[in-house]
Amino acid sequence: MIQEITYSELTTLDKSTYILVDTRNPGSLKYGMIPDAISITPETFESDIERAASQLDKTKRIVLYCTKGQVSLGYAEALSNMGFDAASLTGGYNSYLKFLMDQQKDEDELALKEQTANIEKSIRKKFHKTLFSPFAKACKHYELIKEGDHICVCISGGKDSMLMAKLFQEIQHHKKVNFDLTFLVMDPGYSAINRQLIESNARLLGIPVVFYESDIFDAVDTVENSPCYLCARMRRGHLYSKAKELGCNKIALGHHYDDVIETILMGMLYGAQVQTMMPKLHSTNFEGMELIRPLYLIRQDDIIAWQKYNGLHFLQCACHFTETCDSCADDGTSASKRLETRKLIAELKKTNPYVESNIFRSVENVNLATVIAYKQDGVKHHFLDDYDNI
Repeated sequence: MIQEITYSELTTLDKSTYILVDTRNPGSLKYGMIPDAISITPETFESDIERAASQLDKTKRIVLYCTKGQVSLGYAEALSNMGFDAASLTGGYNSYLKFLMDQQKDEDELALKEQTANIEKSIRKKFHKTLFSPFAKACKHYELIKEGDHICVCISGGKDSMLMAKLFQEIQHHKKVNFDLTFLVMDPGYSAINRQLIESNARLLGIPVVFYESDIFDAVDTVENSPCYLCARMRRGHLYSKAKELGCNKIALGHHYDDVIETILMGMLYGAQVQTMMPKLHSTNFEGMELIRPLYLIRQDDIIAWQKYNGLHFLQCACHFTETCDSCADDGTSASKRLETRKLIAELKKTNPYVESNIFRSVENVNLATVIAYKQDGVKHHFLDDYDNI
């Protein structure tokens, strides 16, 4: 029987006697790791267990963890069969998050308010140039906030939407435009720990969230083809509906600059089309409603830097179909294709440091005179339509 160890038990051990191994994918690591852990990817364990083992010390106990404590059990068994004293962390990375949340519960209100104040100060000072300035620029440049707006800030529990909520609070303090905010968390069927993590972070960040219960996870549970796409569509519809019910005229989503350029390139590579993720859109199904993306000019690395600086831990993936978010993305696209596109951009950047900004600006500099065909309002226009009339 494979050994398991709880995080509480782990904290009582001498750190020199064990090696803590994070077996999650590289994308998950951006959301945080347990302190002192080393990373060995699931690809390494599954394709070359000998190489994974070569990175470990047989004289020490090997404690492995994944997200929920399920996948790491298999890796622990494989190492045990190779003569290692291996164990899996019960509950995985989530158990570490629960440990932190339980500690936060014991903190008094004064200490909590001090943490909140420090987080807000970091936005005003250290990260003003990289976070608040591009947020304010996007709001002004794309006219995302107007007098009298009531904006529904849609919070998924991840780093992007949580930061977006704080930036909205900050810009509202400037009082240049009068508008109202509602911070909406739609619970599509979160596990208890995911729900607790969102509640805990909202309390820490000083965000007065409103929860809205739905059964979307159950509704798509039996869908075999493209459940992620259906889930994303259903969540968007539920958010529009609830926001309108709450008197809002706009919903705000946390897509950032990197999402935009990846979407542009994915459209060309996989969709044979030139299109972008727009900074704002009129809803076609909910009259009078708009979707806005105020993080449009903010880089993902800067969001991660803010998260790490403040020691924050956010929800990566609430989906109960997979161990991690590798098989889906929050807009319903294939995360494998998005990851492939992200790697391609990173590779191109090695020889062209301007590749990201060039991709972003390409959809602002479209010359219709050099385009074979384009669509507008559902109607296709071809260059030959007027070619002989010139």
